[in-house]
This record gives sequence, C-alpha cells and structure tokens, in this order.
Amino acid sequence: MGLDKPAVDESYLTRTLVDLVRVDSSNPALTPGAPGEAAVGEVVAAAMATLGLEVAIHALGPQRVNVVGIRRGRGGGRSLLWNGHLDTVGVQGMAAPFSAEVRNGRLYGRGSQDMKGSMAAMLAAVKALNDAGLTLDGDLIVAGVADEEHASIGTADLVRHYRADAAIVTEPTDLALCRAHRGFIWFAVESTGRAAHGSRYAEGVDAIMHMGRFLAELDKLEQELRARPPHPLAGPPSLHASTIQGGTELSVYPAHCRLEVERRTVPGETVAQAAQELQAICDRLQAADPTVRLSVTPFLDRGPFAVAADAPIVQVVERHLAQRLGRAPAQVGASFWTDAALLAEAGMDTVLVGPVGGGLHSAEEWVDLRSLVDLAAVLAATAREFCAGS
Repeated sequence: MGLDKPAVDESYLTRTLVDLVRVDSSNPALTPGAPGEAAVGEVVAAAMATLGLEVAIHALGPQRVNVVGIRRGRGGGRSLLWNGHLDTVGVQGMAAPFSAEVRNGRLYGRGSQDMKGSMAAMLAAVKALNDAGLTLDGDLIVAGVADEEHASIGTADLVRHYRADAAIVTEPTDLALCRAHRGFIWFAVESTGRAAHGSRYAEGVDAIMHMGRFLAELDKLEQELRARPPHPLAGPPSLHASTIQGGTELSVYPAHCRLEVERRTVPGETVAQAAQELQAICDRLQAADPTVRLSVTPFLDRGPFAVAADAPIVQVVERHLAQRLGRAPAQVGASFWTDAALLAEAGMDTVLVGPVGGGLHSAEEWVDLRSLVDLAAVLAATAREFCAGS
C-alpha cells in the first residue's frame, strides 16, 4: 500500500483526541494548583505503547513530564522528530472545558487545537505507517512535551536527550507552512529613589515618577521598532510594558519601582542588542538628571526562529501538503513563539504545520477534525519520504 495519500484511521484519531481533551492538563505555572501534564502523559504513553513505540517518560518536576516514543528504523536513513506540547492554558470562563463535544465537524474543549489535536494526529500518523506495514530506514521520534505555554522546560529538556536530522512542530497553523516566528525577552527595569515623608520634598526622590520618564521614552522606542523594515515572514519587532509595581503608602516618597517589559524579537536580533536599546534610554535620562537611577536586567529569553525555504524538511512537507490540499500551501511566519526555536538552536532543521481551528486561549476552543486527518496524512507521507523505507 502506498502512502502518497496516507490511509488515516479517522475514528482512531477522533477517539484519541477525545481521550486527551477529557484530561485536564492545565499548566500550573500559569494556574496555581493546576494538574500539569502527568495524567495526560499517561494517556499518551499508553497510546504510544499500543502502537509499538519505545516509550520513555521523563519527569521534570511534580506532575510535569515529557513523553517520548520512538519508532525504530532499520538503519541508514534520516531521523525525524515530531513535537507537540501536552500542557494547556487555564480554563477560566469555559462552560465545559473537557467535554470533547463534536459538532459540525469540530471538536470542542481546552487544548483541542492548542495542541492535543496535533498530538492525536501524530499518533494517528504512526498508526497509518503501521497499518501500511512500512518500515522506515531512519528513526521516527514522537515527543509530547511539557510547559510550552510558559517557559518550555519540556523541549529544553528534550533536546538534551534526543537529536534528529529534522523536526516538525505541529502547532496550529491552519495547514499553512510556517517557516519563521518571533522570539521574546522579558526585562526587569528597576528605578531606585529615596524614601521620605510626603511633606519632605527636599529629601524624597520619587522612583515612580522617574519610571514615568522611562515609560515615555519606551513608548517612543516601541513606535520606532514597529516602523522598522519587517522580517518578510515574522513581521516587525515590538515591545510592551507588562507590569509595574512600586510605592508603599500615600504619604511616602516611593524608594523603588519595578517595571516588567516584554520585547518581541525577529530573526537576526539578539538579547544584547535589545538590552542596549533599553540601556540607552536609562543612560539619557541619568545624564539629564543625576537623581535618576535606573537598571535593566533580562530575566528570560527565547530566540526567534527561521528556516530556509530550501531545507530538505521544508521541501518534503511542502510537497505533501500540496498533494493533500490540491494547492500550494501558504508559507507564513508567526508573531508568537514556539518550541521550534529550541529545536532549531539544537541543530535540527525545523518547520511548523498544524490544524485549522479557533478560540486558542479563549472561552470556546475548537479544532477542525478534517484538518487533523489532513495533518496526519501529511505527517505519515513526510516520514515515509524523509526517513525513507518500504
């Protein structure tokens, strides 16, 4: 049986997705007390074992796990990694977050599109390879990872244990071929003043007022960033002021103010470059007024991502998407960050492709089941060609 049009077991795919969506895997880093990935990881591990994969569960902390299954090749071929995350955002405002209800070709529930639907499609693609009796030359690695919705501790750990010649991240892309996305840096900006009674204007130094000067300059930088020539796929860089804290009581000059800033980066930008832009604001303000004391510290960063159009994995996925959809797929960039950047930094050519859906991170999330069948078919056909085999 050929796999130019892979034979995907649609009922298996839907049943598997129902099983996944009905398990709460909200990320505890986002929702205190949430259960994490352990329970849904058990479901995924059992499905992988049933499909004949070599299964490993990697504990990353209380209730935090990666689940990895390997379909061994006979040797001599290229290896391929499929990556999807097991965690979801919280369920606040959702009437029935774990119903997995199917209506009009859509399956509803938290994580249905982002991205348990993709996890089910990856498992269904393995089943399609099995049902066709195909042995690949290279290994196929299927990874369900933790914490993508927060700090990506899952994929950060994954790349310490696994390598492949290429990777596919199945984040939702509406079946477009995503070749680039922006990164992000979280900065803490600290303003230091001098506490004094509110009546003692000659003694007090207002840290919040000084931060206000910084914010005025930050607004100018934000406008300048978005006016820069954009990356052809990922768009322009940007930033926003995220949180601010300062002061103790009404009748006291505030001695401290902390601002947190998120800076979105495009391919080619660095942490050092972005930090220097903020430091330049501090330097100007401090030169104009010696009572101003400001500091800038990056405390978390994830790099931007881009892959060349002529990378072998891009060309193989593009070819099978075109065959499946009957048209050339759109090649796009994303404004958000994904685990693709960590896989690329680890030396794996990586591309993103995922299903159609809506309501990500909102009160009504859904995924289009037909698009999941298409995704599974493309994954199976890509594995057959990229890893070779018969």
